[in-house]
Amino acid sequence: MRRTRSTAVLLLLAAAVLTVLGAGSAQAAGYRYWSFWEGDGGTAWTYAAQGPSLVRPDDGAVQGFRFAVSEDSQDAARPRRAPDFAAICAGTPAQDGRKRIALVIDPGTASDAPDGEEPPAPRTACARVAPDASTAQALASVAKPLRYDGSAMLCAISGYPRSGCGEQVGRDTGSTGETPAPPSSSTAARDSGDDQGGGPSAGVLVGTGAVLLLGAAAVLRARRRR
Repeated sequence: MRRTRSTAVLLLLAAAVLTVLGAGSAQAAGYRYWSFWEGDGGTAWTYAAQGPSLVRPDDGAVQGFRFAVSEDSQDAARPRRAPDFAAICAGTPAQDGRKRIALVIDPGTASDAPDGEEPPAPRTACARVAPDASTAQALASVAKPLRYDGSAMLCAISGYPRSGCGEQVGRDTGSTGETPAPPSSSTAARDSGDDQGGGPSAGVLVGTGAVLLLGAAAVLRARRRR
């Protein structure tokens, strides 16, 4: 009889673990938006800590934009072109009183595009702007029209996408919602943060599962001692 009760308790705890993990998986979602990146002076990209209207890059900097579905800054897809200033600005000579900013604009893949839209090809541009110009101003000089929402989030570059701005996208279903995008470097006055959206984090799920399994083991030990 005691063994039967112990088995039943263990099954209930295991079911609870599966329920929690299943809920996290079902709620997992991403956000479709333009992420903002900065070249590290070599061949790698670094997710920008500030929005493009706050960053005022030096002459010779490389700035990148990538449109994709991402859960957060850790999951965000990088531009698929290398941050190579010399190659991008080779045809744009230096000019007194101006600075050159190399830009990589990657509209992403068809799988990340909104329904009914096809992403344009990735491209690069060399913006020659005033010494105090921000990245947003450099981008506007070579990639109009730009579109922003009411919170100054960058929604479209060169008219892509035609609509939407940081909408939530279900990973499993592909459905979209009205939830605004998580904090990202694409927002002019908002830094990237830890708000990932889409339900419990992986750490919470793992911790919950561990507690439940430890509880099950404790129950079994107690039963055996009796």
